[in-house]
Amino acid sequence: MPLTAREAHAAFAEAELLCPREEVEAALDRMAARIGADLGERDPLILCVMMGGLIPAARLLARFDFPLQLDYVHATRYRGDTRGGELHWKCRPETPLEGRVILVVDDILDEGWTLAAILEDCRRRGAQEVRSAVLVHKRHDRKAPVSADYIGVEVEDRYVFGYGMDYRGYLRNAPGIYAVREERSSQESRAPARGDCA
Repeated sequence: MPLTAREAHAAFAEAELLCPREEVEAALDRMAARIGADLGERDPLILCVMMGGLIPAARLLARFDFPLQLDYVHATRYRGDTRGGELHWKCRPETPLEGRVILVVDDILDEGWTLAAILEDCRRRGAQEVRSAVLVHKRHDRKAPVSADYIGVEVEDRYVFGYGMDYRGYLRNAPGIYAVREERSSQESRAPARGDCA
């Protein structure tokens, strides 16, 4: 059942702020400095993972002072839901990847299946090197097939939104990283908690 704007507003009002804007911006500063030191002289192609990676990628791009190219990829397991399913490719990059240094930027790394598939797709298409950057890494004991090269912040294993991450299609624009109230999460009977670079 689709979420209404009123329900999204109620969820936001009840949510717990995990990382305020200042903390997220400081994390983006650190990420940008590390990425610049590693890739600034290598003519990187930045791939934004839509839709969640839109805000983190934009915030990082504004901090980069080196030549780069930008494209995007759209692959998701969520499709507006709170639990992942089969990977669905909506769009692959149009820029040729052969011989390129690629940086894939996304919102969150939870279980990592979507990110792993995107990285592998870049390698199959001939990329020279593929790195990944995620704004949020979720702490849990579940086995992940991939880890990120650059991580902004770590959060507990809860359904989070803001700074690109959505709550059932809403609240990507929330000015910090928030966790959905536990009672609301359990009512939606999701498992595991949202993530996996949707």
